[in-house]
Amino acid sequence: MTLIAELRMRAPAARTGWDATRTVRLVLSGSVLFLLLIGANLATPLYAGLQQRLGYGSLGTAVAFASYVLALVGVLVSAGHWSDHVGRRAAMVLAVLVGMAGSAVFAFAGSLLQLCAGRALQGMAVGLATGACAAALRELLPHRPEWASRFTLLASSGGVALGPLLGGALALTPGGPAVPFLLHTAALGVLLVPLVLVRARPALQLPAGARQGRVLAPRSLRGAVPAPPARASFWVAAATGFLSFAVFGYQLALSPGVFARALGHGSPPLLGALAGLSLASSAVSQVLAPAGRRRGRTDGAGGLAVLAASLAALAWGTAAENPAVLIVASAAAGLGQGTAFRAGFDAVAASVPATAHARTVSLLYVVTYLGSAVPVVGLGAAVGAVGLTAAAVGFLGACAGAAAALAAAALVLGARRR
Repeated sequence: MTLIAELRMRAPAARTGWDATRTVRLVLSGSVLFLLLIGANLATPLYAGLQQRLGYGSLGTAVAFASYVLALVGVLVSAGHWSDHVGRRAAMVLAVLVGMAGSAVFAFAGSLLQLCAGRALQGMAVGLATGACAAALRELLPHRPEWASRFTLLASSGGVALGPLLGGALALTPGGPAVPFLLHTAALGVLLVPLVLVRARPALQLPAGARQGRVLAPRSLRGAVPAPPARASFWVAAATGFLSFAVFGYQLALSPGVFARALGHGSPPLLGALAGLSLASSAVSQVLAPAGRRRGRTDGAGGLAVLAASLAALAWGTAAENPAVLIVASAAAGLGQGTAFRAGFDAVAASVPATAHARTVSLLYVVTYLGSAVPVVGLGAAVGAVGLTAAAVGFLGACAGAAAALAAAALVLGARRR
């Protein structure tokens, strides 16, 4: 099979398989990341019920959430460059197989440890797919790097936003909370068929004198940072991503509890929709935003300013338990985040050569996804110490200040470019 040859980093003996069009390949590459991120966020509206059934508190929820992020980051660091050697298609197939295992484990989890194991497998799958899918989209659109980065961000934010909504709705069907994860496993199985059948490009050849194990070994992250003048843009985008995912981690892990208090009830579909509201508005902002390098220079600072104001409003709405403010501010925060992160991602994607794209994008997401781990675990511990409302207000206020500082940094960077 050509897939086996790719995994062995050898050109296939014969060019067989389905010679799909570029459009089909674009859809497949985006669908892998989209579906894996849906599965990784199906549990968002179910954590409250799982806490009661399995007997763990807010810190346990934060630990389960962080298990996913830490596994994802570990794979990005250790295997983010694999698709450069085994090929994009082979890396995506591996990601889908691991994602199927993660959803199956989570569906039948009977303890916090098993939940963490399922979440870790889901994180590994997303980590394998992130660099491979982003690089595949870039290669399929060689003359439109801004559209390649936009499709990558849309698949990412769209999957994260849709996951909580589907998880809450499907959990109400006969079969209970296991249903969303079993259906997700089946959907990934369907996607696996065209991935295996499609004719992929030959796997990249080994450098002269190199060994397979050596090129697949973890690489230093230092070499993935772009050279000047793109380096400053990279770190602003990475810091924006870290802050964005710290906020998204809060929204996905703990905001359902805040919304339940403000609304006075805890319907899983409604809580899932509200928790994913900021991610949905982020996806919308990335679809509707006009392309253009010149406009992107000001979009980053403007988006961060909107994010800072929205987070301050979220902090006030949380303290006052005002559902209208929480809903409007969540949507506005997503719009600001989406605009800012898209501008930063576009700047990085346009300045990095295609041969280094997978590795640089993997590093960008390493920093970004760490925002969903360390701050959220600390927030979970703070909830146990001072309560949900006080911890959430303090966290959102600190994030608002960080967003304002980044907006100023983005303005200075834009002025230097001009």
